[in-house]
Amino acid sequence: MKYLYFPGCSLKGTGKAYEESLLAVFRALGVELREIEDWNCCGATAYMSVDETKSYALAGRNLAIAEREGLDVIAPCSACYLVLNKTQKSLQEHPDIRARVVRALKAGGLDYKGTVRVRHPLDVLINDLGLETLSKRISAPLRGLKFAPYYGCQMVRPFATFDDEHDPVTMDKIIRAAGADTVPYPLKTRCCGGSLTGTLPEVGLRLSYIIVKEAKKRGAQAVVTACPLCQFNLDGYQDQMARRYERVDVPILYFTQILGLAMGLPAAELGIKRGIVPAQAVLAGR
Repeated sequence: MKYLYFPGCSLKGTGKAYEESLLAVFRALGVELREIEDWNCCGATAYMSVDETKSYALAGRNLAIAEREGLDVIAPCSACYLVLNKTQKSLQEHPDIRARVVRALKAGGLDYKGTVRVRHPLDVLINDLGLETLSKRISAPLRGLKFAPYYGCQMVRPFATFDDEHDPVTMDKIIRAAGADTVPYPLKTRCCGGSLTGTLPEVGLRLSYIIVKEAKKRGAQAVVTACPLCQFNLDGYQDQMARRYERVDVPILYFTQILGLAMGLPAAELGIKRGIVPAQAVLAGR
C-alpha cells in the first residue's frame, strides 16, 4: 500500500509528535508514505478570507504536484485536509475559479486535472486496512485506560467524506481496537477555539477549557485528537486555564500515539514526551 504524504506546516513544527507517531505506525503496518516533493503551505483557512483565488492556487499547487504520482494523498492535519478538499470541490463546481487557477499553475509548469484523492489517516486505517488488520497488530493493549475522542470541527465539517459530521466514530473504533475504552463525549466535534487563542485569547481559552474540563468530568484520563491545532490549544494552554478557571491536568494525545503504543512501538518513536501535560504516568498505569 502506497500513498503520498502531505505533512503541512504544523507537523514539521508544533505537531511534530503527530508526524513521528504517524510515520512510525504506518511503517509498522507496512504502509509506504512518500512525502510530496516540494510541497508548500496549504494556506490554512486564513487565506480564504484574504484572497480566495490565490488561496485555491496555493492549495492547488500541492494537488497538481501529487497528480503526477497517481497516488492518493494523506493529509493528517485537519486544516490541511479541509483546505485541500475544499479546493478540489470548488475547482470542480466553479469553472471560472478553476480556469484562473489552472492558468496560474501552468505559469509555474504544472497542470491540474482534479484526479487525486485527498484522504485522512483515519479513513485509510479504517477503510483501507480495516479494523481486523489493526486488531491483529495489537501486542500491548491499553486495557484499563479511558480516553475522550476529540475530532474537532474541521475534519468532518463540511466535508463528511468518511465519517458522520455530527457523531464521528472512526477514532472511537481505533481507540477500542487498541484495548482502551472511550467515554461518552458529546463535545467531540465542538471547536477548540482554533486561532482565537492568539487573536481573542479569553474566548479561545474558554472554548479549550470547556473541552478539557468535560473530558475530565466524564472520567477520561486523556483526550485523544487528530488535529495539531486542537492538540496545541488543549495541551499548551492548561497553565492559563489553571490561572483563569481551575487546574485540569489532562494529557492531550494523538490517536496515532495511542495506536502505536498498543502495537508495542517504543514511546520515544511516538513523541510521547513532547506533550506539555505529561502523559507518562497515565500510560504507565495500564
